[in-house]
Amino acid sequence: MTSPYFMQTRSVITRSGATGCTPATSLRSKLSSRRRDEDPVSSVAVKVEVEESRVSEQRPSSASSLTGSHELLHQTTLQPKAETEALPVNPHSRRRRQLKVEYEEDDGLPQIKTERWEPTDWRKQLGFILEMRSGRDAPVDNMGAEKCYDTQAPAHVRRFQVLVSLMLSSQTKDQVTAAAMQKLRAHGCTVENVLATDDETLGKLIYPVGFWRTKVKYLKLTSAMLQKEFGGDIPNSVEGLVRLPGVGPKMAHLAMDIAWDQVSGIGVDTHVHRISNRLGWLRKQTKTPEETRRALEEWLPRDLWSEINWLLVGFGQQVCLPVNPLCSVCLNQHSCPSAHKSSPAKRPKAGSPRSPSPSTSLKIKAERGLEAAVKDEVKKTKSLAAHVSPTTQRRRIKTKVTS
Repeated sequence: MTSPYFMQTRSVITRSGATGCTPATSLRSKLSSRRRDEDPVSSVAVKVEVEESRVSEQRPSSASSLTGSHELLHQTTLQPKAETEALPVNPHSRRRRQLKVEYEEDDGLPQIKTERWEPTDWRKQLGFILEMRSGRDAPVDNMGAEKCYDTQAPAHVRRFQVLVSLMLSSQTKDQVTAAAMQKLRAHGCTVENVLATDDETLGKLIYPVGFWRTKVKYLKLTSAMLQKEFGGDIPNSVEGLVRLPGVGPKMAHLAMDIAWDQVSGIGVDTHVHRISNRLGWLRKQTKTPEETRRALEEWLPRDLWSEINWLLVGFGQQVCLPVNPLCSVCLNQHSCPSAHKSSPAKRPKAGSPRSPSPSTSLKIKAERGLEAAVKDEVKKTKSLAAHVSPTTQRRRIKTKVTS
């Protein structure tokens, strides 16, 4: 049975542009005989060569002639495409078309917006601290590392003296550090002089700084390393500074700021560590100064990194004391979460201004001894009363009354 699809006619586009209706079978026979007679690829190539030779002979000078030749070449190359489009389409064929898949280029993945944490009232609290520190009369203002070097010495000697003052200031008050630096400068605080001085003499010069015997060894080792590896100068990087014996991250960042005038990080000592936790300037409480430094650098603007150490150290020396802070005179007492809370009990060292005098301590001991003796007598009386019979107790009471 003949399929009804083969009985239909198809419109054919000829080279002249005329259309006509031809049965599908006769069109197939014509196309097959035509393909045998001539090769469409070779004819197209010949036509392209003819057009190229014609364009090369004419060599148009104007842009219009050039565009016309391009259009002519384009029409010539597209001519075989019209012939292929004239082929009949079989409705039963399930030939899939080739799809061109294009992907849109994305500059980057969508970034997840994270909220930047910062303390609630830190700007207000910092403004109050600036106001309380406006007098610049704390020990760090007059005897800190910035005031302990010789301003007339060469640059590398000044930098070395800054580093030495920072090494001596560890667990030492600024007054003691400044006195030790004054004696060292009079002796000659240079790398060569420190190496030439024996340990006993060097210990007498820096005494009574904290752990002075250990610091004598660190000064000798550091000076030898500076002379051997850095030509008598100090390193200009935090990585190089922390390699020196007795130099930690706090000293390294402060040395970069004071000696090299470069802000590499926040110098966090015991004052900055304590006050940052008291004010609630950390997302969570920290246990070491290094943890505090990393937590502060996450949110504190970089332009405040150099000033924050000087502000908080002086504030800790005058108002926010380690023991019994003066919250009643602090301007942040209404916003500080640690205000008016008892400080951890800590006994003062012997000989310190807070420690009692010898006469007072003797009186306290005598009073405590008297109280202990009275308590012991009461205990003895109660124990005896428990073992004596009631009749004996009555007799004793009578004898006491008669006497």
